[in-house]
Formats: sequence, structure tokens, C-alpha cells
Amino acid sequence: MNQTALSPSKQWHPSNQPNLKPLTTSPTTFNPIKSLRFNNQNLPVLRSALNPSSQPPPVVVVGSANADIYVEIDRLPKDGETISAKTGQTLAGGKGANQACCGAKLSHPTYFVGQIGDDAHGNLVADALREGGVVLDYLSVVPAAPTGHAVVMLQASGQNSIVIVGGANMSFWPENLPVRHLEAVSSAGIVLLQREIPDFVNVQVAKAARNAGVPVIFDAGGIDAPIPQELLDFVDIFSPNESELARLTGLPTESFEEITEAALKCHKLGVKQVLVKLGDKGSALFVEGEEPIQQPAIFAKTVIDTTGAGDTFTAAFAVALVEGKSKKECLRFAAAAASLCVQVKGAIPSMPGRKSVLELLNHH
Repeated sequence: MNQTALSPSKQWHPSNQPNLKPLTTSPTTFNPIKSLRFNNQNLPVLRSALNPSSQPPPVVVVGSANADIYVEIDRLPKDGETISAKTGQTLAGGKGANQACCGAKLSHPTYFVGQIGDDAHGNLVADALREGGVVLDYLSVVPAAPTGHAVVMLQASGQNSIVIVGGANMSFWPENLPVRHLEAVSSAGIVLLQREIPDFVNVQVAKAARNAGVPVIFDAGGIDAPIPQELLDFVDIFSPNESELARLTGLPTESFEEITEAALKCHKLGVKQVLVKLGDKGSALFVEGEEPIQQPAIFAKTVIDTTGAGDTFTAAFAVALVEGKSKKECLRFAAAAASLCVQVKGAIPSMPGRKSVLELLNHH
């Protein structure tokens, strides 16, 4: 495997740099992880192996990075039909990159582990993540594969249809993840996974997190295929939307009662908590043995683009959870973040900052 590492974000300032073991099992050269300084007084004082001081443990996102190619259309084309788009543009996205950027924009230290190609789309993604404040010490360039990309067909209603090309997200991952990557996972406050990278990568990460006592949130979005039981065994919170929940359980999810039954099936598969995103119907958290917690949607003034709303919700929930908020508060914080997201075009460009989320919550 031929990889090179990106330079770390210039927005972060190193302090108390930890002594990580150099990687000797791979020819890849990586930059050492850097500690972070934050001024946010709302963050709790937490400690971990790589954060021995008062720094909060980071959100670590392992997942995909895409260039999203947007085309605005009045409607989807019919079979054999060619239609003209109103506009077209390319923006950074991918479920992993989206969630990482959301975590960083919410003023929590966030690391991203992923792969991009050595191409213009890769530069676009890396630049967007840097500007969002994400630490890129674990983002690798794979010259042998193109950066993953997605064609997003955005309809006038604000709904979208997406076609994904996996590229570097699905190719040339090392059979065994580098030691320093797994060290970052083990020192995290929480780990986020999705289904736009190979299952074997997610399994390694989830195992490392479980062994270190780090909670894992697994977003169901991405590959439309059965989830390996080996992966579910190491997931703390499984987070599908209602259509993903229906597809993966084989049960209907039209009513809340049906959603509850589908969540119970997930419990039987070994997942203790199921966080279901219900779009304009809000969200619900099903904890095994407890009553479901429901959260209504916080409606946006205008829906411009729903792309990235689910990723924003998941990442915001994770940030609130690692900061010690109650599950109900986590749901409300995530709902506010998602409401702000759908009011801006694009995925990463639409991720809200902490101040905006708190202001919305204060007035809602």
C-alpha cells in the first residue's frame, strides 16, 4: 500500500505533545498527534492517556471523505430522459468528513481518520476540513485511488437523491490499521463510524474502542448490505434513519409503534441503544429496558438542502454526550444543530457553530 500523510491543520496549536511510538510495521510516515487548546468553559475536565491535562478527550471520526457534485434540478429524470440542471457545483462532503467537521465547528476537539486520493477532489476535502478546524494527522493520501465522490441531485423541494463512488474510501486500507490510529481511537471521548468505508476497518476500530472503554456510535448510512454481527457486538449506539431501520430489520417503520418494534429487534441483535433519526418527525432514542425518549424536530424557517442533516444530528449528539449532557439534552442539542444545517446549501458548509446552536435553543 502506498500512502502519504497530510500535514496537520495550522489552526491548532501544539502543547504538551505526547510521546507516541513510531510506526514500524508500515512504510507510511505520519505526523505526530498534537494536543489542543480550547477556551470553551462549558467543556468538562476529562482525562485520557493522550490527554493527560485538562483537555477534553476528542471526538474521533473514522470514515469517508467525498467531493459532493451538486446539480440543482426541478425533478429527477425519468428512464432514458435527459434534463438540464439549474446550477452545478462541487463541495466537500462524505459522511465521515461531515461528522468530523460538525464536531469541530461545535468547538470540540475532533480528529478524522480517513483516506483521499492524490487529486483535486482530495485537496478540496482536506482544505474544507482544515478550515472547519478538524485535526488531519490521521488523514492519508492514497495515490492509487481517486477521492470518493458523490453526485447529489438536489430537487426544488429540498429533498435529494445521491449516487456514491467509493474511491479511496473503499480501497487500499491497510489490513491492520496503524498502531497510532488505534491509539487515537483508544484515547477518544467517543468514536463515530459509518458505512462508507469497509466493514473490516469499522470492526477493528470498534474493537479497539470497546477494549479501551470508549463508546461507539455507528451511523447506518452508506453501504446497503447486511451489517456483520461482529461489528454490532462492539457498537454502543446504533443510529439509523427510519428507512435504514426498515431495510436492515425487514420491518415496517411507518408509525412510532412500528419503529419501536424495529428498535427492539436491534436490541435482540445485541445493540443496547438505538438512536433513530426521523426527519421532520424528530428523533427517538431507544435504550434497552427503558422507555423511549422522543425529541420533536425543531423546524427550520426555510429548508434549502437536507444533505448532511443526519450527519449533523449524529455528530452533535455525540459532542453533547461526551460533554456529559443527559440523553434528553443530547437529543435536543442535536435537533437544533440539524435544524440549522438544512437552512444552508451543502454538507460541510452547512454545519453550524456552537454559538448558533445555543442561540437557537435559548429561543426555542
